[in-house]
Parts: sequence; structure tokens; C-alpha cells
Amino acid sequence: MRVQYLGHSAFLITTKSGEKLLFDPFITPNELAKGKVSVEGLHPDYIFLSHAHFDHIADAEAISKTSNAPIIGVWEIHSYFSERGCPTVPMNVGGTWRSPQNKSLWVKLVPAVHTSSFPDGRYGGVPVGFIISDEGHTVYYAGDTSLFLDMELLSERYMLGAAFLPIGGTFTMDVEDAAEAALLLDVEHVIGMHYNTFPPIQIDGEEAKKHFKDNDCTLHLLEIGQEFDLSAVIQESLAKS
Repeated sequence: MRVQYLGHSAFLITTKSGEKLLFDPFITPNELAKGKVSVEGLHPDYIFLSHAHFDHIADAEAISKTSNAPIIGVWEIHSYFSERGCPTVPMNVGGTWRSPQNKSLWVKLVPAVHTSSFPDGRYGGVPVGFIISDEGHTVYYAGDTSLFLDMELLSERYMLGAAFLPIGGTFTMDVEDAAEAALLLDVEHVIGMHYNTFPPIQIDGEEAKKHFKDNDCTLHLLEIGQEFDLSAVIQESLAKS
């Protein structure tokens, strides 16, 4: 399992079997991603949307129509994008999507504490996070959320090797809450997201890393366009457990 950071909360995960899962694509409007990521070169097999806010869906329609990748999300996201001619997979919280090609690859929709509406004001359904498992390697993509105690249940249900957590504050968890979330989730590796894109979510990266280190966790702040070997850190975590 490899991941490429596309800026903000957008990631492209490539599974061991080669399937490409795209999460929350906000690329072309993101000034920080200009010249670093080619939307045309992504070609995902599936697009997962955690909620309907503009900074998580901006490129979903265009990428879906170019690549014929189904958009997967809660019922309201399905309705919105199917009306626009995109292939979709309707789901809701608690549902599990399984890859038609690889039965060991699955993604479960889990709760997130946030809001959700489309840019035109239309209700976007409830926000979600995702549990992603590929041949026994399991990670948590939180989406936009605050800290909430049910994260502890996720650690009990799934042996998580890493977590993608928002850290920018203002609209989501900040660094301190995300470090607490890592403790609830029982993960030693966190990939930071939803930070530095806009002035209200600016952070001090070195201070953030130090805060996580003080809590016996490693915070990975990836450069936009950077690829990262998730399997390596998951194996490291599994070896310690």
C-alpha cells in the first residue's frame, strides 16, 4: 500500500494489487498544489468522498468523467453526482464497499463529527471517515472531524497501522486533539492533512511533530506530490504489537 499526497486532504492510495483509490480531490483550486500534481495523470479506479464541502469535492466530477471512476459516498453524494452524469456507488454510514477485483480490499464508512453541504447549499448528508484495508494492512482516513470518543472503538475493532488525521484546527481537530486521537486509535504513525491550505489552518510543522513525538507518535507531514510507503510503517507497527 502506497500513498501520494495531493494537497489539503487529497490522497491517492495504490493498493498491493494495483488499484488506485482517490480520496477527497481538491487540487486545481489549491494554489499550493499548482505545478506539483497533474489531475489529468491521476487515473483512479475509485473516488471516495468523505463529505460535500468544496475543499473535498472540487475535482471529483471532472476526474470521474475522465477516468470513469465511480464516486463512492453517502446517499446524498451519490444523488448529487449521478445527476451530473458521474458513475456512483450509493452507500451510508456503517456500510462496507468491497472491491470487485480483489476481495481482500475493502473500505468501511464510519462516523465523523462535522457538517456537510454542497457549494450550492444543498444538504450533503452526514460526513464520514473511512477504514481502508488491503490484504490485512488497515488504515483510518478520518475526513474532516473533531476529536470524539468513538475513535477508541475503531482501535478495538481494527488493528490500525496508521491514521490520516486533520490537524489544522478552526474547522477540524487541531494538533493537540489529533495527538489525543492517535492515542484513542492506538496508532504510532499519523499522516497529517487539512492544514496550511488557508490562513485559518496554518500550523507550525516542527512544533506539531514535536507534540506528537512527546506522545510517542510520529507525525508525517508530506510534501505535495510526495509518495509514501504506508506498508513499511504498518509492518513496523505490527511487529511491535
